[in-house]
Amino acid sequence: MELTTVEPTATVDEVVAVIERDGGVIIRDFLDPATLAGLTADLGPVVDALPFGVDEEFSGIRTRRLGGIFKHTRYADAVVRNPLYRETAERFLCIPEHIWLGEDRIEVTPTVQVGVTQLIAIYPGEGAQPLHRDDSVWQWRHPEGGRQARAQIMVAVSDFTAENGGTLVIPGSHRWDDERAPRRSEAVSTVMSAGSALIFIGGTYHGGGTNSTDDPRIGLTMSLDLGYLRQEENQYLTIPVEEARVLPEDIQKIVGYEACPPTMGWVETDGVMRDPHVLLEDEFDSAAQVNMGARAAS
Repeated sequence: MELTTVEPTATVDEVVAVIERDGGVIIRDFLDPATLAGLTADLGPVVDALPFGVDEEFSGIRTRRLGGIFKHTRYADAVVRNPLYRETAERFLCIPEHIWLGEDRIEVTPTVQVGVTQLIAIYPGEGAQPLHRDDSVWQWRHPEGGRQARAQIMVAVSDFTAENGGTLVIPGSHRWDDERAPRRSEAVSTVMSAGSALIFIGGTYHGGGTNSTDDPRIGLTMSLDLGYLRQEENQYLTIPVEEARVLPEDIQKIVGYEACPPTMGWVETDGVMRDPHVLLEDEFDSAAQVNMGARAAS
């Protein structure tokens, strides 16, 4: 079984349908050439200066990894702003739930947040990564009542092929329980041109492939996760308040400077529970923030 490739003109409904069936989908030409060139120019010199990994089992010893992507480039903003990724992630993650608040039954819908960002350069001679599920960072169980924890994307900064380490994916593995082990023979290689992207969910088994060519395979990966889960990459240390203040407002919020309803992630200022985004604002609507605290207190 091969991964399905759709055009950038595909609808969110079409993308979601393929992911529900296969666990992942390739979007051809997800990023335009100018954005791709900007990513390469901004991130290439930084990752080239990094040492190789020292974890032969998982992270690789012929692989360089750069985190904290949003503090290095504004071209990455286009990834989380693209509706084929953002709205697809929201379809899987932003599922309303009902809770009781006293005698009132209210509907609460979680937000999404960035959980991890990495530019991953797999160099010649690197072996394949063990197949794994990314939602295992929360020890997520499968099936979990239909709710997903993560929607991941891998953008090809260079061409992905079966020979250079294109991400291995086991189609349909998102439907497996936790007793079934992944086998390499079940995996297919992600083959896509630079600028294209693989979108998959947290329960899909995948891993970096073997690079048997003479050139590095470079990909930009990031995740959108449920807003009430701990972020895999600690964004608040990677992008502290002082650095977050200069980011665009929507990027500030998506990396975690926003509370998840009803009140997950609040901060106290002047004795009031407030949305953490106030720490990045010169002025804020005190009434709106007090309402948030009052709702939590009740």
